[in-house]
Amino acid sequence: MKVSIIIRTKNEERWISDCLKAVFSQEFTDFEVIIVDNESQDLTLAKVRQFPVKTVVTCTDYLPGKALNIGIEQAEGEYIVCLSGHCIPTNSAWLGNLVEAMGTPDVAGAYGRQEPLSFTPDTDKRDLLIVFGPEKKIQCKDSFFHNANSIIKRDLWEKFPFDSQTSNIEDRLWAQTVQAHNFKIAYEPEASVYHYHGIHQDGNKTRCRNVVKILETMNSQNGIQSVNVRDFNIVSIIPVKGNPMPFQGKNLFEYTLEHSLTSRFIKKTVISTDNSTIADTAREKGADFAFLRDKSLSEDYVGLEKVYKHAINRLQEKAVIPDIIVLLQITYPFRDRQLIDNMILNLVLKGLDTILPSRIETNAIWTEDEQGIKRVTDGFSPRKYQAPIHLSYKGLCCVTRPAFILNEEIFGSNIGFFQIDNPYSCVEIRTEKDCRIPEILEQ
Repeated sequence: MKVSIIIRTKNEERWISDCLKAVFSQEFTDFEVIIVDNESQDLTLAKVRQFPVKTVVTCTDYLPGKALNIGIEQAEGEYIVCLSGHCIPTNSAWLGNLVEAMGTPDVAGAYGRQEPLSFTPDTDKRDLLIVFGPEKKIQCKDSFFHNANSIIKRDLWEKFPFDSQTSNIEDRLWAQTVQAHNFKIAYEPEASVYHYHGIHQDGNKTRCRNVVKILETMNSQNGIQSVNVRDFNIVSIIPVKGNPMPFQGKNLFEYTLEHSLTSRFIKKTVISTDNSTIADTAREKGADFAFLRDKSLSEDYVGLEKVYKHAINRLQEKAVIPDIIVLLQITYPFRDRQLIDNMILNLVLKGLDTILPSRIETNAIWTEDEQGIKRVTDGFSPRKYQAPIHLSYKGLCCVTRPAFILNEEIFGSNIGFFQIDNPYSCVEIRTEKDCRIPEILEQ
């Protein structure tokens, strides 16, 4: 047998008859067809039985590479063609053109063109028209390869089977492997199929996220992996009002100052205070700057965004231009030492405007106003079915961009949450009564 065609299906009753009609109408006839079905619940298999396929095998717990490997194990062909059950060859020369693309010994695999249908969603139509052009290509380093319409050599599959564990792009992983062994990938536009949903499945976000994760592991130089957090000028701002209470032998603000000074990524630590004694102490304890601010900025009705803005303006006077700002309040002496750096890393690697520490609350949350008491959370459904409510602790640590603070906003629109694992990090010390909390916890 020259060619074995492996067709993966799951609930393809809309497409499978047209797919198989086109396959069994090929001018090149030395082939067998093997169906690998992912537990279809519709009429897919009933329609498959109307065609002279060699066999149908079932793949449970579907993964793309696993399904192909199961099918190829049943195959007898010198070449293996991979075809999706919703792809339809556009003409009778499709299979012959795929085989012809394998004509040189250094070509490990080839993939064909994918064309949209008239009713393909515009985003998929755009992607198919851009990616699958009219010119043939030989790829030595570019590992793009697509198993919706492809062909590989059986003997190479014996050496390099598809990854049975990966959730996506098993084709690109395989291409990368064979290219590392000096083989090439061919693109043959004359071996064309219609593909309704295209290569990005109408912008499926979950699929996109999984693909990106795998691509980033394939090449550590991709995108954000090349960003070095240490290249950023990261500055912390700690506001101190009046003379904070003593707590376990120290002034309360000293705990937060130490947290900032022990960060691997914070380059400058700023104390903003209305108390000259606190400013002097902060400098003695290692603060890079201790700015005295006017007491009008300490009034109860003045928001901290104005205090932070004042500090950034003072930094600019000192020719210090921060890229990232870490906002820390002194009432959280129990924050984990790694919290600040982990949040900075998350902000940079995820490209966020702002990141906040949070805990997920599943208990009922209510508000009260002049019209009465209202429940904020959803109904009375079991907790595991409720949308998560994030309780954020911006005083514990807020990592953001200076541009927002200069606009007195603090938060950007692209906000992320960093989940707090240690509940004690959220404990605040604000009153004399709070100072007894460590004593109570020890009991």
